Amino acid sequence: MTRRPLLGFDNLTTAPDASTAEEALLEFPDNRLLIDLCGEFDKNLTHIESHLGVQIVRRGNQLAVFGEASARVKAVEVLQALYQRLESGKGIEPGDIDAEIRMGGADDDTGTRDGDQMEMFRGGAVEIKTRKKTIEPRTEAQKAYVLNLFQNELAFGIGPAGTGKTYLAVAVGVNMFLGGHVDRLILSRPAVEAGEKLGYLPGDMKDKVDPYMQPLYDALNDFLPAKQVAKLIEEKRIEIAPLAFMRGRTLSNAFVVLDEAQNATTMQMKMFLTRLGEGSRMVVTGDRTQIDLPRGVDSGLRDAEGLLKGIDQIAFNYFTSKDVVRHPLVARIIEAYDDAAQTAMINKARRNQRDS
Repeated sequence: MTRRPLLGFDNLTTAPDASTAEEALLEFPDNRLLIDLCGEFDKNLTHIESHLGVQIVRRGNQLAVFGEASARVKAVEVLQALYQRLESGKGIEPGDIDAEIRMGGADDDTGTRDGDQMEMFRGGAVEIKTRKKTIEPRTEAQKAYVLNLFQNELAFGIGPAGTGKTYLAVAVGVNMFLGGHVDRLILSRPAVEAGEKLGYLPGDMKDKVDPYMQPLYDALNDFLPAKQVAKLIEEKRIEIAPLAFMRGRTLSNAFVVLDEAQNATTMQMKMFLTRLGEGSRMVVTGDRTQIDLPRGVDSGLRDAEGLLKGIDQIAFNYFTSKDVVRHPLVARIIEAYDDAAQTAMINKARRNQRDS
C-alpha cells in the first residue's frame, strides 16, 4: 500500500509506520524563521520528504523526522543547513533545498572527474557576488567548476543542458569585471542554426546575429541592471559577438566565454583559443550531445578535449544529468536520451559482430 507523503501538520498526516518509528527531534528557537523553513502549506517539508523518503511532523517549534537511519540523518542535516541559511538573512527556494540535498556529504556521483577539486571547497559556502544577485553553486560539480574558473587561465565546462555551465561562467566573469580583475567581458558563440534553416534575416549585422546571442544577453541581465549592460556594451567594455568575429584579435585583460563550443569547427576552436592574451581568462562550454554542425564536420570541442588534457592551467570540468538545476523533468529527459543512445550503440555493436 502506498502512503501519501506527510505535509507536516499532525491533523493532516497518518502515524509513522512501526518500521520508521524512530525519530530525530529538532527544536528551532525562532518561530518566524521556522515558518519560512516549513514554507507555505509546509511545501518545503513536503519537498524534503519526497526526495529523502522521510516523514516530518511539526510540533510547535519542533520538527520530528521519521525514517530509516541514513535518510533521517540526511534530513536533519538539510533542515539545519536551511535554518542557518534563514538566520543569515537569505531566503529559501526549491533550488536551494535541492542544493542542500545534493551537496550534503558524499563526493559520489557529482559529475566531475577530479575528486581532488572538491576538497578545496570543504568547510565553506561558495558565493559569486554580482550587482543584482549572489549566485551559489548547487552541486559539487558546479562548486569545482567555479573554483577552476577563478584559478585557471583556461577552463572547459562540458555536459548537458541545464547544468549551469554558461550561467556560472558569465557570473564569474561579471564578478571579476566588477572587481577590477579584468577590463573587458567578451561573450561569444558560433552562429549555427539548431537543425533548421532560418533563411534570410532582416536588418543590419547586429540584428542578424543577436538572436543567436540572446542566451548570453539573458545571463548578463540576470547579473547587471539593464541600463548598465547597455552602457557597457556601448563603451565596448562588454562585447557579445559571433565566434567568426574573433579572428585576428588578441584578447588581453579580458574574461572571455565561448558558449555552445560543440558547434565550433576544429579550425575555429584553434583560432579562438589562440586569441588568449596577457591578463585574460577563457572559459569554453559545450554539450557534446547537441552538435549542429553539418554531417562530416568535426566538432572543435571534441578535438580540443583530446589534445589539451594534461596541460597545466587548463581545467576540464564535467557535468551529468545529476547536475541539472532546471525543472526536475529536464534531468529525466536527458537521462532518457542518454539511455536511448547507449542502447543504440550496444545494438550497433551487436549487429557489427554478427555481420563479421
